[in-house]
Amino acid sequence: MNPYRLYLVTDDQQPIETLQTVVARAVEGGVTMVQVREKHGDVRAFIERAQAIKTVLQGTGVPLIINDRVDVALAVDADGVHLGQSDMPATLARRLIGPHKLLGLSVETERQLSEAQSLPVDYLGLSAIFATPTKTDLKKEWGLDGLASAVAQSSLPLVAIGGINAANLQQIAATGVHGVALVSAICQAPCACTAAQNLLRLMS
Repeated sequence: MNPYRLYLVTDDQQPIETLQTVVARAVEGGVTMVQVREKHGDVRAFIERAQAIKTVLQGTGVPLIINDRVDVALAVDADGVHLGQSDMPATLARRLIGPHKLLGLSVETERQLSEAQSLPVDYLGLSAIFATPTKTDLKKEWGLDGLASAVAQSSLPLVAIGGINAANLQQIAATGVHGVALVSAICQAPCACTAAQNLLRLMS
């Protein structure tokens, strides 16, 4: 089972109850991994959201990943952490979370991609494939050719993120990338279950 295949990143604007419903439906539809993101810096709120999602995921076998914050991941005993380039160094994070938790890292340039190959991480998030309104500080737009070349270069599994939706998903999947990370294509869909099923169909 490839845990990275359909990777849901939560929408930090949605209230907890909405979020729980979205995640539960998305998992029914086939989402393989869930990352809880909280960009407002309120640790207590972050822990509360993470705990709420953990409850939904219990018994599903779908890993719970925490965005950026190793302390929150440890507090809720999540399945892993996903770090950005300005977060805690991956080697230190690995020491803190131990050898058995998942550790992901976002890479935004060719140099970061190449340096990450020797880090103690499980997978890389390649960002951004296409420019999106949510990502204002874009370093590079990889595009389909850039993604295909990154897949060929990387010994670590890659998850594509940024501007991915039903319209371009088949082309993304054709690059051989391990998975895709999505926010609005699932969180903003009328039904997260149907959205996840349709997305997986497009990828097969």
